[in-house]
Amino acid sequence: MKTNKYVENLKEKTAAELNEELVAAKKELFNLRFQNATNQLDNTSRIKEVRRNIARIQTVITEKARVAN
Repeated sequence: MKTNKYVENLKEKTAAELNEELVAAKKELFNLRFQNATNQLDNTSRIKEVRRNIARIQTVITEKARVAN
């Protein structure tokens, strides 16, 4: 499945790379919300997908932090 490979790729990254990816995803979410508010967004399901990706990234960051302790 697509999400399993995405999570596997996230687990291979370092904490710094995960933080960069998190910032990029949050920026994308902001832009999608802005486009949605101005009726320029065609694919509204992308908002849900990005929100879930943010949650996945945060989960992997938390898992790595717990292992480090």
